[in-house]
Amino acid sequence: MPRYKLLIEYHGGAYQGWMRLPGIQTVQGALEEAAARLDGGPVEVIGAGRTDAGVHATGQVAHMDLRQDRPDKVADAMNFHLRPHPIAVLKAERVEEDFHARFSATARHYRYVVINRRADLTIDRGIAWRVPSKLVAEKMHEAAQFFIGTHDFSTFRDTECQALSPVKTLTRFDVARYGERIEFTCSAPSFIHRQVRSMVGSLVEVGRGHRPVKWAREILEAADRTRCGPVAPADGLFLERVDYGPG
Repeated sequence: MPRYKLLIEYHGGAYQGWMRLPGIQTVQGALEEAAARLDGGPVEVIGAGRTDAGVHATGQVAHMDLRQDRPDKVADAMNFHLRPHPIAVLKAERVEEDFHARFSATARHYRYVVINRRADLTIDRGIAWRVPSKLVAEKMHEAAQFFIGTHDFSTFRDTECQALSPVKTLTRFDVARYGERIEFTCSAPSFIHRQVRSMVGSLVEVGRGHRPVKWAREILEAADRTRCGPVAPADGLFLERVDYGPG
């Protein structure tokens, strides 16, 4: 059966995460329903990352096997069957049978968006975290550098995480301000459950001035979930890109 690689964008606010759950609206469930209507039978859609409830994606990747071999029609047909879900297949292409959206991935890139202002959100409501108190982006960026490298990230690991190990390798973590918008961008081969939101929430404590920059290193080295700062809400998190192959 032909295997297809999908590039997917979605607004996660309406879904209880990526992973299919009986009787609950999820991104994977919506995609599989659309694929089944397209192919005339059950289709499993495997994603590169299992985003949490409320988390968005601009560059999620998935694969699926279809009976039909029509690569030029798959994206449009999927989008037709997905309406009115806030999910779009941006691209569909034939790939080798051994391609696996999750296990073939070499890096995942996330972006977290904070709007730093006192006024309520309007345009960015549901896709950003409003933090009314003044944040110092430079201090948060400095603190984030302690997270780069291979570490035991138990402090930032959700209690329900099913990963075999809390040891992960973070290759990038940048924090930058663009007017009232602050973006946290981080990259790693893989992440543990709620790691990004947990790190961002702790960094915001530094940005507010509630904690010193070195506190980020202290709580990381403690490898103790009780030392984590407040977890950032799901609204501001986006799975931005998934890499395959070297580089």
